[in-house]
Order: sequence, then structure tokens, then C-alpha cells
Amino acid sequence: MIGGDPRDQRGRRGPIRYLAGRRFRLREGLTLRAMVPNAITASALCCGLTGIRFALEQQWPLAAGAIVLAGVLDGIDGRVARMLKAQSRFGAELDSLADSIAFGVSPAMVLFLWSLNELPRFGWLIALALAVCCALRLARFNAQIDLEDQPHKSAGYMTGVPAPAGAGLAMLPLYLWMETGLDVFRHYTLIGPWVLLIAFLMISNVATFSWSSLRLRKNIRLEALAIVALTAASLLTVPWITLTAISIVYLTLIPFGIRSYAKVRQQRANQAG
Repeated sequence: MIGGDPRDQRGRRGPIRYLAGRRFRLREGLTLRAMVPNAITASALCCGLTGIRFALEQQWPLAAGAIVLAGVLDGIDGRVARMLKAQSRFGAELDSLADSIAFGVSPAMVLFLWSLNELPRFGWLIALALAVCCALRLARFNAQIDLEDQPHKSAGYMTGVPAPAGAGLAMLPLYLWMETGLDVFRHYTLIGPWVLLIAFLMISNVATFSWSSLRLRKNIRLEALAIVALTAASLLTVPWITLTAISIVYLTLIPFGIRSYAKVRQQRANQAG
């Protein structure tokens, strides 16, 4: 018979089967709906690891492209899960593990093999800083995922630079080098401080814009759709210029995000007072 009222990790009551006087918890498998977003997450993980393989072979465009593709897949899996109503704790944990490798370990290895290995003693430490800060950011996110009081999230902002964006920003000099061929963008005196800056932004408390904070007016939605379509086409035709432009736009928006959140925090303080 089925009975009992233990709770599983999602807080729901999990059924227990009684057999010969012993209790056995029924195993909960992944539903077919949950397989789809988790398969996308696993694909993002594979793309990130494949970027390391291309870096070992010094195929830098493919290495960068693999990590960018991982970022695209990472942006899709959560939306697919919500669309299919297939969110799960398993998917959230898998997503964090995949992000740590695809956007922490992989770009760190690519940048180390591309440039930082020429920096005596400190090159590997800088690469480690990027990977570790990505893992710390994701650990902080997981630790706060069930907290109701998250000022940034409740206001439609994120705390620090997200892992996919951090990986893309860290590789900005690589985009510039592949587009221009100038060795100055590959020199470790530029790459080292840049990677450390991005690593710091990932674990910082800086408020950054999230998708939920974007509110497009109805009269400009068609224009926004056209911009998205043109950006997708540009990624196929002039990928490094497009990725450079996206990175610069994101960096430019960070100060605006900080100022915008400061206004929201001030409004909340006035309401509370």
C-alpha cells in the first residue's frame, strides 16, 4: 500500500511503498517533458568542453564559437522548461554544474592556452580566478534560490554579471584579435587584468539588468524584433564584430543598471519610511 507523509527535496510529500513490513521510497524519474530542457543543458555543457578541445588544437575561432553556442543553449533551456512546465530541482542543479564548466572552466582554459600561458607564474592563477569566481557566483545563486528576500531579483535585476555574460566578456580580446589580427589584443599584459576584472564583476554585488527587467513598449516591439533578427544574421556573417559590439553594449549598460537599481532602492526606502 501507499502511505506516509515524508517530504522530498522539493517540499512535496513523497509516497512510500510498504513491502514485508519495510518501507521503500518510490523513485521519481524524469518525465519526458523534463528530458527536453535537461538535454539542452547537457548540450551546452558538451559545447563548453568542446571549446577546450578546439583550444588544444589552436583552432581559436571554433573554440570561441563553441562557448558562444553554449551560451545560446543556456539561454534557451530555462525558457523551454518554463514553456513545458518542466522545471525541477534536478534541472536547476544540472544547469549550475553545466554553467560552471561551460562558462568558468572552458573560457579559463581557452584564454590560458591562447595567451595567459606566456605570463610567468601568474598566468595560470589568473585563469583559475575566472573559473573559481564563476563557481562561487553559481554557488551563491544556488544558496539564495529559495530565499524570498532577494532585493535585486525582486526588483528585476541580477547580482553581479551572470556566468554566460562573464564568459563572453572575458573573451572580448579574443574577438578583437580574430577580427583585427593585432597581437596587442593577445598580450598577457592586457589579458591578465581584463580577466581579473571580469572575474571580480561575476562575484560582485553590482546590480545588472536581467531579461525580466526589460519592458518594451508596444509601439517599438516590431523594431526590437527586427534588431534581434539582424543581430542573429550578423552573428553568422560578421561574428567577431557582432560579439564585440554586444560585449561593449553590455559593459555600457552596467553603470545604468547600478544607477537604475539605486533609484529602485531609494523608492523602497521612502515607501518603508
